[in-house]
Amino acid sequence: MGSTYGDWLKQQREMACLTQQQLADAAIMTRSHIAHIEAGRRIPSKEDARRLDGALNTGNVLSSFRPGDEPAIADKFADALELEQQATTIWEFASALVPGLFQTDGYARAVMRTACPPWSAKECDRLVRTRLGRAKILDNPETPVVWGVLDEAVLRRPVGGPDVMAEQIMHLVRLAESDRVRVHVLPLALGAATLMQGQLKLMWFSDQPPAGYTEGVASSFLHDSPAVVQGLQSKYARVLSDALPLQQSLALMRAQAKEYGHHG
Repeated sequence: MGSTYGDWLKQQREMACLTQQQLADAAIMTRSHIAHIEAGRRIPSKEDARRLDGALNTGNVLSSFRPGDEPAIADKFADALELEQQATTIWEFASALVPGLFQTDGYARAVMRTACPPWSAKECDRLVRTRLGRAKILDNPETPVVWGVLDEAVLRRPVGGPDVMAEQIMHLVRLAESDRVRVHVLPLALGAATLMQGQLKLMWFSDQPPAGYTEGVASSFLHDSPAVVQGLQSKYARVLSDALPLQQSLALMRAQAKEYGHHG
């Protein structure tokens, strides 16, 4: 099928003398979704693949393709960040660290200093600027809608020291108080909980199917399969149901910031 799913789709589209928009119209999809597939950032749902086969007259080649056969979809941190900038809704879960979208400068720098081997000061500055730049999407008063569920351990681990943590936690409080995001805390007293093994981001879009992104110690995965994404959504819904309500979460965060020395 060519080097990747996306390469093959682009080749078939060009052989048919179709633009991305023309193929999108024929397959009842959006041009941006076609572009993401060709760039290797997305894999179409089974129904989208069936319509692409029909539009390109390729039998059932695309619709019989298994997403697991496409290694280029794995380890897609950069692609997940690009999709984050296009999302209309984002749900975050973190068990160990504040998600990058919510991090302050001091917290981000403290996280960067844990790199092994260590980054240079110049590289660290570049990465911090990139991470903080992601949060500009929160300047839009309407989209994306952002929800976060943080394990209480995220608040209690003194990343960067008391001052950095107090600033970081109050940043979360201000975001939630402004109704820009919702931040819920998963209490330690709960014990074992769904998703406690890692980090999850779920994203919805106005012109393409939802996606999920999971991250571990040495790997990251961008999930396009509707069944997988639906399963991740169910897990998030369960962990959200176990988290504290918004006002209780805010009270806990303010108390934790006070423990770190914040008295504002």
